[in-house]
Amino acid sequence: MVGFTMNIAIYVSVIALLSTRIECKHKDKSIITDENKAVKYLKDVNERMAQEYEKYSEVQWDYMTDMNNHTLEAQTKASELFSEFQKKQAIDTKQYNWTHFSEYNRRQFERLALIGTAALSEKDTKMFINVSTEMEAIYSSAKICVSNKCDLELDPDLEKLMAESKDYDQLLEAWVKWRDASGKQMREKYIKYYTLGNKAAKLNKVLDKEFKTLDDIWLYGWETEDIKKQMSKALDKLLPFYRKLHTYMRLKLEKTFAGKMPKDRTIPAHLLGNMWAQQWANTMKTVPGVDPFPNLAQIDVTDEMKKQKYTAEKMFKLSEQFFVDLGFDAMTDKFWNNHASAWDFYTSDDFRIKQCTDIDMEDLITIHHEMGHIEYYMQYREQPAVYREGANPGFHEAIGDLIALSVATPKHLNKTGLLTIDNSMNMNDMNIKFQLKMALEKVVFMPFAYIVDKWRWDVFSGKVSANHMNEHWWHLRGKYQGISPPVKRSERDFDPGAKYHVPSGVEYIRYFAAHILQFQFHKALCSISQSHVSLHECDIDGDKEAGKRLKHMLSFGASKKWPQLLKELTGTEEMDVKPMLEYFQPLQQFLDNELKGYQENDLKWDFDVNHYFKSSANGFNSIQLLSAKQFLQFLKNGMSLFVAINELFA
Repeated sequence: MVGFTMNIAIYVSVIALLSTRIECKHKDKSIITDENKAVKYLKDVNERMAQEYEKYSEVQWDYMTDMNNHTLEAQTKASELFSEFQKKQAIDTKQYNWTHFSEYNRRQFERLALIGTAALSEKDTKMFINVSTEMEAIYSSAKICVSNKCDLELDPDLEKLMAESKDYDQLLEAWVKWRDASGKQMREKYIKYYTLGNKAAKLNKVLDKEFKTLDDIWLYGWETEDIKKQMSKALDKLLPFYRKLHTYMRLKLEKTFAGKMPKDRTIPAHLLGNMWAQQWANTMKTVPGVDPFPNLAQIDVTDEMKKQKYTAEKMFKLSEQFFVDLGFDAMTDKFWNNHASAWDFYTSDDFRIKQCTDIDMEDLITIHHEMGHIEYYMQYREQPAVYREGANPGFHEAIGDLIALSVATPKHLNKTGLLTIDNSMNMNDMNIKFQLKMALEKVVFMPFAYIVDKWRWDVFSGKVSANHMNEHWWHLRGKYQGISPPVKRSERDFDPGAKYHVPSGVEYIRYFAAHILQFQFHKALCSISQSHVSLHECDIDGDKEAGKRLKHMLSFGASKKWPQLLKELTGTEEMDVKPMLEYFQPLQQFLDNELKGYQENDLKWDFDVNHYFKSSANGFNSIQLLSAKQFLQFLKNGMSLFVAINELFA
């Protein structure tokens, strides 16, 4: 996970709200049209911005590594100062008529000019801060009892339970109680949150661009008008493969939980090894038959790492060497002096990773991912501060995952001396097992990642009313994921709030994009000098030409629009799922054999959200939940009853 930099859009909006309200009316001044003067202004403001980022990052780092009242107070104060700076820059841009400037300079002004949620009045600002803080507090403090064990927190207690338990009732109890303790407690607060967020959006304007809803602010950094359509189009192309995985999983679950599976061919959300059914790889250990080769060891080098006495530092050194062999820079001295998400401190040499490291394969992959972020920071460090971030919100996560695609291959692990490959191994079976695990982590994640923000887009826009928020959540989960709630839900529940990114206001579509982009990058780099190797077997380790191309793209940061950078590397301006589908081609062939005889319609589900909802809305005012047509019928029936009673006693 990226630290400060990748979440800058969120920090700008939330941090800004922590400050004292600053009057946003700009004093009458002559408008500056001279681009040379504007360039000098941009140089000065970027230097100040880097200084402000550095100061705030230091305080944020202190708080994240040592949470106490003192560091919290310091962070709040730093937030106020940072907010004042951000607002001032947005106001100062009004001095310049920058519409005719070069694209490089104009885009800097566009980024500086957005105020975000800080545009709210002082009263609304305090309300927005309070409701945001309250929702996050509800989520972070939620604890439940399961199987007579109490004070269970989400991480690590409940995540471990959902990943390892084979008990249907225990999984159900944890699933329901977590939602009761988290999302259900914040329903009304969330309505207030997005109402204020939408109000803030309408107060923003950059040139002729107007903002209507909170997600308009979130998506501003994509600089792509049809980004929602691109995401929808990508998911549509991926769904046929997803349905194969869904059917494969459903058939295994029907054998394990006979009589407890819905007849509509959906999968109950609590049976997939994850609290949100967003990744299903844990079922390979808990559900018989999911692992097609249970007697074949999973590609896991944890035991070998411990045998070779790996330390956290050795794991980081191994990761550093991977990048050096690609032609990237070695880590700075300050990096090694700060062992402890990846962070950019907006200097030329201060980059850090905050991680509690276990000596296992999972953390070895995670380290390569986080080092990918650090290398990205290092490549664009010469850019002005306003451009020191990923080309779009998905690029940073994609780079980290791109590296992991090579590192996790048997070929690479063998090269590092952590995996011995001999002729007795059935490499085809091992590859299928590895690909299935990858698909249950990456491919099944895609519909969920899309739904989290699709739901918010629909709610923020008013397409879905506040009275139908939870119903729409399950409508989308049923439609795209084929997932159903294991017990009936109502509008008293607020199941989206049981996912961290919803109450914390973190845009989620970036993860959807990152999963597509990583395979596009992987294919482009592999085709440079390893076109003869299957995509799933490609390891770019040591490929200097591939490293050169990757470094070139990363060095621009956000100074070029992401479609342009994507085209320079891959040949296309749009996100494309074809490389992902190509990567998993062996697994698709395996699934086709497993599902032989199944027609296309057999792979689909017949989900009706009404079957999973309580008609009474579980105590909500039923008139409040009626549609206009239903309400008119209600009045008509009431009038008929009144006439009948009147005639009876006439």
